[in-house]
Amino acid sequence: MTRHALRREPRAHWLLLSLTLAVAATALLFSGYGRHEIASTAPLTARCPATADPEFSAGPVLREDPSTGEIAGSSMRRGTVALTYDGGPHPDWTPALLDLLKRHGAKATFFLTGTQAAAHPDLVRRIRDEGHEIGSHTYTDANLAEISQPRARLELALTQNVLAGTAGIGTHLLRLPHTAGVDTLCADMAEAARNAVADGYVIVAADAPGQGAAEGAVLQFTGSSAALAETERLLSDPRHRRTAFATVGTGLGLPSTAYRVATVTEWKGIAVVRAQQLSRAFADAMTWLLLTAGVLTGARLVMLFTVARVHVERTRARRSRRAGRRRTPFSPPLTAPVSVIVPAYNEEAGIEATVRSLLASSHQAVQVVVVDDGSTDRTFEIAEAIDDRRVMVIRQANAGKAAALNTGLAWAYFDIVVMIDGDTVFEPDAVFNLIQPLADPRVGAVSGNTKVGNRQGILGRWQHLEYVIGFNLDRRMYDVLECMPTVPGAIGAFRREALLSAGGVSDDTLAEDTDLTMALCRAGWRVVYEESAVAWTEAPSTVRQLWKQRYRWCYGTLQAMWKHRGALLERGAGGKLGRRGLTYLLLFQTVLPLLAPLVDVFALYGLLFQGAGQALAVWLAFTAVQVFSAVYALRLDREKFEPLWTLPLQIFVYRQLMYLVVVQSVVTALVGNRMRWQRMQRTGSATDTLEDRRTAPV
Repeated sequence: MTRHALRREPRAHWLLLSLTLAVAATALLFSGYGRHEIASTAPLTARCPATADPEFSAGPVLREDPSTGEIAGSSMRRGTVALTYDGGPHPDWTPALLDLLKRHGAKATFFLTGTQAAAHPDLVRRIRDEGHEIGSHTYTDANLAEISQPRARLELALTQNVLAGTAGIGTHLLRLPHTAGVDTLCADMAEAARNAVADGYVIVAADAPGQGAAEGAVLQFTGSSAALAETERLLSDPRHRRTAFATVGTGLGLPSTAYRVATVTEWKGIAVVRAQQLSRAFADAMTWLLLTAGVLTGARLVMLFTVARVHVERTRARRSRRAGRRRTPFSPPLTAPVSVIVPAYNEEAGIEATVRSLLASSHQAVQVVVVDDGSTDRTFEIAEAIDDRRVMVIRQANAGKAAALNTGLAWAYFDIVVMIDGDTVFEPDAVFNLIQPLADPRVGAVSGNTKVGNRQGILGRWQHLEYVIGFNLDRRMYDVLECMPTVPGAIGAFRREALLSAGGVSDDTLAEDTDLTMALCRAGWRVVYEESAVAWTEAPSTVRQLWKQRYRWCYGTLQAMWKHRGALLERGAGGKLGRRGLTYLLLFQTVLPLLAPLVDVFALYGLLFQGAGQALAVWLAFTAVQVFSAVYALRLDREKFEPLWTLPLQIFVYRQLMYLVVVQSVVTALVGNRMRWQRMQRTGSATDTLEDRRTAPV
C-alpha cells in the first residue's frame, strides 16, 4: 500500500482557488465599471432655468479666485478660439483629428475619459507630445450630479492616475460630463462643479453655439467622426484666417494647466493602467471562453446524440443476428463458461446479495471467485457460508484492489473473466448479455451498464442522472469511435488472453479499471459497450462519501491518462484511444471543469450587471438542452423520467461539487501527493431499486 499512501492532502490550493476567484471577480468588476456595466449614470434630463446661476455667469471657465476664495468665471481672449473635444481618445477619430490640427497649425484641448486613456496610452502621449492640452472628463464619463461626492472623487482620482501612468502628467482642467454651457450648471450639477473647484480643478464649460471668434470662444465637440468633419470645416473657413486656435490655458493666459507628476505617482498610475488593461483582457477572454465552451458543449451533445443513434442501430442488428431473424445472418449465442472475480474489502453489508445475484444468473456455467482483501468485518465469513460449489472464497492480507483482482485471476478456471465490485448486484441475464460481444475475436473487453440502486434521495437521483446521461452516453460514443477508456470496475468482461497480454491488473494508478482498459486498447484489442448487461451498484449516500469516491476516480483517471499519453502518437487501436479518447477526457473531463469556477463567476457577474433577463434566457436555454439530453438518455436506457425534476438543482449544486473534485485532483497530481485505495461505507442498498422493480405491479 506504500505506492499510493497519502502523504498529506493539499490544503493551500483551496486558498489559492479562493484568491483566484476573488481576483477574477475583482477584474470583472473593474472592467465592468469602466464599461458602464456597473453603476452607470444617465445624461441630464432636467433643464436648467432660463437664467443662469449668477455665480457662473461671468464666463465658461470657472476657477477659484485666490484672493476671495469665490468661484470666478473667465472667457477666452478676443480673437482666440479653444477647440475642445469630449471623450476618447479613440483610434477611429483621434489620430485623424491630430493630423488635421497639425496641418492647420492649430492646438486643442482634449478632455479624456480615464477608461479610454488607459486603453489607448499611445494616443494620450501623442496628444501631449504635439503640444495639445489634456483635461479630465472623469473615468467613466459619469454624470457627477447623480453620484455621491466620494464616488465623484474616485472618478477624478482614477483619471488622474491614468494620465500619470500614460503620459506622466496630472491636469487641473475638468469638463463635467453631460454639460455644455454654464447655463447647464444648476442644482446638483452646480454643486458638483463647486466641489470640483474646491478640490483645485478648473471647470471648462462651453460658450453658446454661434458665438463669434472676435469675442473669443470655447467650442465644444463630442469626439466622433462628425467632430472631425466640423473641425475641418471650421479650420478651412477663410473667415477664420486671423483666428488663433489655441488651448484653453493659452487662451486664458494660465501659467500651466498640466504638471509633471512624481515618479511614485507615475508608477501608481502605470499600475492602474495595467490593471484596467488586464481586467478588460480577462473579461474579453472570459466572453470568448464562455462562447467556446458553449460551442464545444453543443458540439459534444450533437456528437453524443448522433453516435448514440448509430450505437442503437448496431445493437439492434447484433441482437437480430443472435436471434436468427429473417434477412440477418444467424450468429449463435456465446455460452462458454465464465469466471467472475469479486474483490471485497469490508463488504459484509452487500457481499451475499452480490454473490447470490451471480448464482441466480441465467448463464449457469459460472465460477464465482470472492477474494477477501484482508477485511476486518465479517465479509469472509458471510461469503464462506454460501453453500454452492460454484463459489470459491480466497483470503489474503490487505494488498489493494489490483492485487485482489490478480489473485482472483490466478484462481479463475475459464478463459472468459468477469470482474465486478463487491457491492454490485447483477440482473439474471447480465452475465449472458455481457459476454456476447466476445464472440467477435477482435473484442478483448466489454463494459456493462451500471445503474444506481439507491436512488431514493436527491443525491442518489443526481448520481442516477449522471450515470445515465454522462457515463452511459459517453460509453456508446466510445464504442462507436473505438476509443473506450474505461470498463467500469462494477461490471466488465475480459478475455483471459487479453488480460495476460496487458500484464494483468496494474497497481500503478488508483483507477485500475481505466488503466487496464487503456492498456488493452494499446495492445490492439477492441473494447465495446453492452447496454443490455445491467448491474446495480450502491452509490455514495453522503456528500463526504461522494467526494472521496470521485476524488479517487478523477485522480486515478489523470494518472492513467498520463501513463498512457504515448497513445497519442501510436497507430491503430492505441492511436484511436490517444487521439480520440484521451483528447476527449482531457477537454471535457479536465480542462473545462477546471475553468468552470471562472465561468460561474462570469455568469454571476452577467446575472448581476449585464441584465438578468439575458442571463436568465441563457440559463433557461442551457437547462432546456440538459433536459432534452436527459430525456433522450433515459429513454435509451428505458428509465423513468421522474428524476428530471432534480436536474436544475443538479446544475447548480452537484456539478459545482464535481468541478471542485477535478480541481482537487489536478492539484494533488501536480504537487505529487499520493492517495490510498479508499472504500465507501456500504449499507447494502444497491438492490433497492431492483427490488422495487421486481415487486412493482405489471
